[in-house]
Amino acid sequence: MKPVVGIVVSNKMQKSVVVAVDRLFHHKMYNRYVKRTSKFMAHDETDECNIGDRVRLDPSRPLSRRKHWVVADILKRAKMYVAPSAASSSEQDTQTAGIATKSST
Repeated sequence: MKPVVGIVVSNKMQKSVVVAVDRLFHHKMYNRYVKRTSKFMAHDETDECNIGDRVRLDPSRPLSRRKHWVVADILKRAKMYVAPSAASSSEQDTQTAGIATKSST
């Protein structure tokens, strides 16, 4: 088996991730390209993969009933949304209060 590249869709397990791998093939009767998705369980020793990461999987010996792949490396990290925290909003309030006091004098 050769290495495959896919997107992490689940990381809720300890040291394991589920990776969705897409492939295109040409359908002879319809003369169109068809996309199929396969989901593989893979071993993530450092437990650092997040949902949406693009990873490369290498084949390995069977690690469990469904786990026959190992995460070789993380090719691209997913962009994580960071909500504005309460601390930054309180800093903005103090700055606007300082501006208001300067304009009143």
